[in-house]
Amino acid sequence: MKGAAGVMRQKIFEILLEESDYISGEEISERLGVSRTAVWKHIKALKEDGYQIEAVPRKGYTLKNRVDKLLKTEITAELQTIKWSKDNIYTYGSVDSTNIIAKKFAAEGKPEGTFVIAEEQTKGKGRMGRDWSSPYGKGIWFSFILRPEILPVRASEITFVISVGIREGIKRYTGKDVKIKWPNDILLDQKKIVGILTEISAEIERINYIVAGIGINANQDLEDFPEELQQKATSLKICTSKEIDRNKLLRFIIEELEKMYITYVEKGFAEILSIWEKHNITLGKRVKAVTFDSEINGLAEKIDEQGYLVIKDDQGKEHKVVAGDVSLRREDGSYI
Repeated sequence: MKGAAGVMRQKIFEILLEESDYISGEEISERLGVSRTAVWKHIKALKEDGYQIEAVPRKGYTLKNRVDKLLKTEITAELQTIKWSKDNIYTYGSVDSTNIIAKKFAAEGKPEGTFVIAEEQTKGKGRMGRDWSSPYGKGIWFSFILRPEILPVRASEITFVISVGIREGIKRYTGKDVKIKWPNDILLDQKKIVGILTEISAEIERINYIVAGIGINANQDLEDFPEELQQKATSLKICTSKEIDRNKLLRFIIEELEKMYITYVEKGFAEILSIWEKHNITLGKRVKAVTFDSEINGLAEKIDEQGYLVIKDDQGKEHKVVAGDVSLRREDGSYI
């Protein structure tokens, strides 16, 4: 659904959504300034997307259902953004990677707040080059573009902004005490429900763009996870014992991401870090940090002014961890 046709289809969907009774094709055409034939064609397309729209002679059309597909019609109909445009939301069925598409869009100049959303990724990637399981229709797989006016050395701050925004969106939807593990994992019931991968294009003194790829485990059952992940990963459906309305959850997350980003731009990193610290499960805990060239065991002491994790090892030496895997030690000796 692209261009003028996509805009018109969205408007027709929103009219049907607002009406509790039938509305005639004539009234829709008059409101929107298009022919009744055009209205019929767009309604036919909406039906092809899975919407049940009943048509009754001399009464008109009425919407009978919502659909559990990540569609632009569903996501934007009730989305309340402040600065980010609803026009910059792109939805797909199956893609290789939403990050690949988002990076292409960013290189072409699309603005921050552009979202690429898919039902499935066939080549989804997590941090450190790992594969990310992105089964069709089970989760929420998306990437979005930011263009912060900061020096590249401060790029790690954006991960905190994103983590807090996603945490707030999930908390708003579920009411659950969602936690954040440094650097960018979101946990519920001590298991991972969200992974975040940020990629940056920058020059020495400026960031061209940041693309953040997000994977949210929404409606998976336990058997949907590979056996080796069943002790580490979970889904919102498992944690809440309820089917997740993925479109509603995604709307909340987009809204909260934008709010946190605006807070960061207007008030600075300290404000975001303060929120992050309230909901993190890393600080004050014994951790194991695996970086590209070392392994550090010790106490996670603090986050410094650049967003680096400071770990004090058993010999009392402090280490600043910029990037890597950080696992929390459980009481039984296992790691989260």
